[in-house]
Amino acid sequence: MDLDAIQAVSENLRKQVRRIVVGQDAALDLMLVSLLSDGHILLEGVPGTAKTLLTQSFARSLSLDFGRIQFTPDLMPGDVLGTNLFNFQTNEFSLTKGPIFTQLLLADEINRTPPKTQAALLQAMHERAITIDGETHDLGSGFMVIATQNPIEQQGTYPLPEAQLDRFLFKHTLDYPSRDEERGIVERHGHRTMMPNLEEFDIETVATLDDIERIRAFVADIRLSGDLIDYIVDLIRATREHPSLQFGASPRSATMLASSARAYAALQGRDFAIPDDIKALAAPALRHRVVLAPGAEIEGSDSDMVIGQILEQVAAPR
Repeated sequence: MDLDAIQAVSENLRKQVRRIVVGQDAALDLMLVSLLSDGHILLEGVPGTAKTLLTQSFARSLSLDFGRIQFTPDLMPGDVLGTNLFNFQTNEFSLTKGPIFTQLLLADEINRTPPKTQAALLQAMHERAITIDGETHDLGSGFMVIATQNPIEQQGTYPLPEAQLDRFLFKHTLDYPSRDEERGIVERHGHRTMMPNLEEFDIETVATLDDIERIRAFVADIRLSGDLIDYIVDLIRATREHPSLQFGASPRSATMLASSARAYAALQGRDFAIPDDIKALAAPALRHRVVLAPGAEIEGSDSDMVIGQILEQVAAPR
């Protein structure tokens, strides 16, 4: 696998997804970086911004097994993981696998289920494995979580705890489409009220799991200079000292930002990372890992504004 092959895969993937999804290019790019960085992504957006459709199209283009969990207040951990049931014919317990046994998992409206059920994803997201009744089951290297949540509805929701948010490589906010994009949506899908059937769009497979693993191996060897490593560390440490932040980013943030910068560089056609790669990924990689101070919230600041200030204050290597 070389840079030309990686760019060909990424361009073909964008082409296939755009057959059905209009706009949301930034979300698609971050999903691809997450996949190549062996990470997970949290998509936040109001209903109707194509979060589910984008995820389904993404999985279909990569020939990954797709699973979806609709999170609800009454969902239990066993509904996610599965459970051992007694088979009276064999007089043995056998595992009935839950929907988490897949490759690309859509955790839809993840903030609608209580923390006990949210926590069922913690081991899976961190170790690519789950433990049921003392037995560990491997989920495979293709396992990736794409979670969604609605930012405007708070009643009946359970905000994700900081430890769970920290498992996500990126948090991306999906904006409303532009006028031209919205017109394209109506033109393409305005004859239906239901979710489009992906079979109608002849989405082609652009890569297999073996291809993805070869790309990941290439990405892991992307050069990150000592100056860039210092820059990443200084950015992360600056979040812990900024007066507008009550809590800064964790050490895991630094390693995740470095890993994603390598993947981003490869998608740009380079075998080395530059400061602009880190700047482009800083907000989606850090916005969910910092906690605003109460005074900053009162003044109308948000995490993106503070991260922007930190990027201006910390000198980038030349």
